[in-house]
Amino acid sequence: MSAIRQAPVAARRWVIKLGSSLLTNNGCGLRIETMNMWIRQIMELRNKGISVVLVSSGAVAEGVSRLGWKKRPRAVHDLQAAAAIGQMGLIQAYETAFQKYGVHTAQVLLTHDDNSDRTRYLNARSALRTLVKLNVIPIVNENDTVATEEICFGDNDTLAGLVANLIEAELLVILTDQAGLFEADPRIQPGAGLIREGKAGDPALEKMAGTGGLLGRGGMETKLKAAQTAAKSGADTIIAHGLEPDVLTRIAAGEELGTLLRSGRAPLTARKQWLAGQHRARGRLQLDNGAVRVLCEKGKSLLAVGVTAVEGDFRRGEIVTCLATDGGEIARGLVNYSSEETRKIIGKPSERIEELLGYIDEPELIHRDNLIIL
Repeated sequence: MSAIRQAPVAARRWVIKLGSSLLTNNGCGLRIETMNMWIRQIMELRNKGISVVLVSSGAVAEGVSRLGWKKRPRAVHDLQAAAAIGQMGLIQAYETAFQKYGVHTAQVLLTHDDNSDRTRYLNARSALRTLVKLNVIPIVNENDTVATEEICFGDNDTLAGLVANLIEAELLVILTDQAGLFEADPRIQPGAGLIREGKAGDPALEKMAGTGGLLGRGGMETKLKAAQTAAKSGADTIIAHGLEPDVLTRIAAGEELGTLLRSGRAPLTARKQWLAGQHRARGRLQLDNGAVRVLCEKGKSLLAVGVTAVEGDFRRGEIVTCLATDGGEIARGLVNYSSEETRKIIGKPSERIEELLGYIDEPELIHRDNLIIL
């Protein structure tokens, strides 16, 4: 087995993106037999202990087909209507197919605001990670019904990269109608060579990217940007032809299919680097000596019981600093509760959070994956 393909074999958490060109018959309905082919492979991955989140296009194209339109509309309100109608058929098809294996699916619709707003980012992250723990297959799509030009992702390649960040995936697989990234657009230069390996974020690769097709909004350039986004949390990306026989199981076996774009970062290290670069804190938490030891010496999460005071006004998901008893800053992280909520639970054990707030989101005030020691 080639060394460059050992990483996909080791990956236990995948995001798989399927595009409109693969899922639909030139915009005239869904390719159910093809969908069943991928679903069979996804079930084989699950049997090997691999968790899968599916990012699926196809809602607008399915809606266009159901409405009897001859081509994809350009007006935003028409696209929104087509997405609303088509999403029903898309999810129905996935649910029916996965139910044959006794597996539940979940519909998750996101917009760009869900990523840029830290509260909604954490909410989406918690929901997706919980679904994965429950052995449910999340089917993620852009919320085209409410998206506008200002907030839409623009394509599901970008969305797939962001989902890889949300669930801290180890591998992003983008299935497309091309064998991978070529040295030039193979539709224009048929003799162009396939790039087997590269580094996510390499500017030289962007010069080789082509444009999008008629049915989708993303071309190879957006796939490279998705790989760059996924790499920020340590995920490698493979771009491969979705109609290659047993493409997913062969990737899992380490076969050199498509283009591998390496992240070059360890997942946790990448996340810590992102946190380290967030200089603007919205509040401060005063810790007792026990909490300081737990954070600095044992690498544990911060619990409310170890906090003695709260300063500032912050929301869930915003950056706060953690102070030792002498006032020195020892850590920084993303807080799971607002300042108002935090003031109600400090000094109390996690078991009392639901009693004090009326609900419980996370047992930790700051999870260790969202915290960096300074």
